[in-house]
Amino acid sequence: MNPLSPGSVPETSAVTPIVALDVPDRAGAQRIVDGLGAECDYYKVGLELFAAEGPSIVAWLRGAGKSVFVDLKLHDIPNTVRGAARSVARHGASLLTVHASGGTEMVRAAVEGAAEGAAESAGAGSSGCGILGVTILTSMDAAGIGAAWGRDHIDVTSEVVRLAGLVAAGGGAGIVCSGHEAAAVRDAYADALGLLIPGIRLDGGAAHDQRRIMTPRAAAAAGARWLILGRAVTGAPDPVAAMTTVRASLAGLP
Repeated sequence: MNPLSPGSVPETSAVTPIVALDVPDRAGAQRIVDGLGAECDYYKVGLELFAAEGPSIVAWLRGAGKSVFVDLKLHDIPNTVRGAARSVARHGASLLTVHASGGTEMVRAAVEGAAEGAAESAGAGSSGCGILGVTILTSMDAAGIGAAWGRDHIDVTSEVVRLAGLVAAGGGAGIVCSGHEAAAVRDAYADALGLLIPGIRLDGGAAHDQRRIMTPRAAAAAGARWLILGRAVTGAPDPVAAMTTVRASLAGLP
């Protein structure tokens, strides 16, 4: 598949750990990036950091030789999302999130916009920007989802699989879901959707504000293509040692 085509997944190697830069400014991000050095070559830029620093934070990471996942969870009318995806991809992002609940047309618009933006920046070494649909946040459990959606009963796995179908129909590269739903999505879509799994914790690690969590090896075994590592690494007494532990836990997996 052409890496700039709609629905492409730029990274296809086994499992890719991504460290979350959940910090308020570039100074905080630089401390993490400098501290991890060669141990990490892929970072997540979320709403807090992107709002503070804008697209320049993506350009800075790309200049440092890092791949960038921009986690904005876009949810708007298709034309607006298309333009936003084009802009983010133009700055060199490899992955970008939208909310799957925005529907197939919105996902398709994001895919098309990202392809346009990546093509415009191809001369700067862009390898394409995959669109991932966020299904259900890992900070929510069935009770919280039911309250938000006005339903008495929610089957989380069924809802994730249903939302994954919207992303697949829109040509998305993959979805964001917890490791607990990964196997069901894999059963339904095989390799058609890459799975990005947040809520990763090392053995014995604190859950913090996440409800549906999993260890790196368990998430990889369930079918993850990308893992998001936040405080499990950045909040560890020795972040480099934590990354080494993650990589060791993934060793030998296909």
